[in-house]
Amino acid sequence: MRRIAIIGGGIAGVTAAYELARLARDGAAVEATLFESSSRLGGIVETIREGGFIIEGGPDGWVTEKPWARELAEELGLSEELLPSNDATRRTYILKDDRLQAIPDGMRMMVPTDLAALDESSLFTSAARQSFRDEPSRAQELKASAPATDESVADFVRRHFGPEVLHTIAAPLLSGVFGGDVATLSVRAVMAPFVAMEREHGSLITALQSRAPKNGSNAAIFTTLRSGLATLIERMVATVPPTWLRMNSNVAAIGRDETGWTVRCSGNKATPEHFDELMIATPVDIARSLLAPHDSYAAGLLKMEASSAVIIAFALPDASRFPVPSGFGFLVPPHHASTNGSEGLAAKTPSRLLAGTFTDQKFNHRVPSGARLVRAFFGGPTAERMMGCGNDEIASVARLELARILGPLPDATITVVRRWPRSLPQYSVGHLERMAELNNRVAAMPGLHLLGNGYRGVGLPDLVRDARSAARGVISS
Repeated sequence: MRRIAIIGGGIAGVTAAYELARLARDGAAVEATLFESSSRLGGIVETIREGGFIIEGGPDGWVTEKPWARELAEELGLSEELLPSNDATRRTYILKDDRLQAIPDGMRMMVPTDLAALDESSLFTSAARQSFRDEPSRAQELKASAPATDESVADFVRRHFGPEVLHTIAAPLLSGVFGGDVATLSVRAVMAPFVAMEREHGSLITALQSRAPKNGSNAAIFTTLRSGLATLIERMVATVPPTWLRMNSNVAAIGRDETGWTVRCSGNKATPEHFDELMIATPVDIARSLLAPHDSYAAGLLKMEASSAVIIAFALPDASRFPVPSGFGFLVPPHHASTNGSEGLAAKTPSRLLAGTFTDQKFNHRVPSGARLVRAFFGGPTAERMMGCGNDEIASVARLELARILGPLPDATITVVRRWPRSLPQYSVGHLERMAELNNRVAAMPGLHLLGNGYRGVGLPDLVRDARSAARGVISS
């Protein structure tokens, strides 16, 4: 019987335990122990179900075109639960000049597929619209200017479309997904499909136009589960033997010898347990501290910036008392300043908000009839400062920021505040090269596997893919 230790009970750790349990039922001689430091499994995947509202404390769905989360849901018998986003009314806004201005139709990230739609938008100046129109004719120049090594997202976007497009749309979009700074994010790590398009076509606009569906049908951009994403965790956990789950168990140290690995939990009487293989599915900071005594160089490769997030959800019983624009939500460009004056004396003050989501319009079945669900997001240094604040103070700040953009917020039936410290690792320039080097170091420590959002993708489908692949690799080896 091969014994596997899994440290960390977030989506990656739970998926690894699920896959190993499935393989064990199919006859594999394997058993696992999942160590989770808290009393709850799922990590940042959390659903609050109250008063007819489905409120996500973390991510609210996944990108549909990545198939691995959908495949897992179907395997778990959740096909009827799969819920597409309401793309017929999909619209996202950018806060510009104190107004929410819609991103033009046909945009994929910062790349337009419908140049005519740009003329109907006030989001860009005439100079920026011209830079979009000129980009296809610069295809050969762009292909030739592509660097042989990695570059930042900022440099990549600036080469194609100029600084206005970078600051107006690319920066808020990427900050909304990664919580990071486009000047340091690696384009090869976070926008790999666009790098491939440039390599093949030069022009990103030409590349996307050539890939547009000919029949006019498109899958929804996002997918979630009708009863909330926590259902995915709950279904997986239900298939894992209860004896495999070790809750409220904080791993203090790991050891390694010629026969495998040991895991020691906190506590004076804690005795190290021996395992044949070890999966570390913790946040990167914890993985680094566990690995440091065994390979300081590998631990150094795991030293990366990470952005914190604070999410506040307001469940409002009457949508008519808080009208919002039709669409999914809005983004706030970094360093945006809003007019906030009194007695006719206007002053520019920095907006602390990163984004807002109109959840009841993004997905059906999130709220009771006639209700509204809005989520506010804070990231970066603002989120760091908010970590030590109480829930009421955080909710008050969120209400003020939303009011500056959308108008006064009525009393909420339910208010949910969640803090996720250093939850989004920053894939800075050179990330893929560092991860390749890390893989070589890990390969020199047989039986070790690193899982989570610090390595090969931050989305739920990426984490599901990696965890299942690692579990299968344990059996095949």
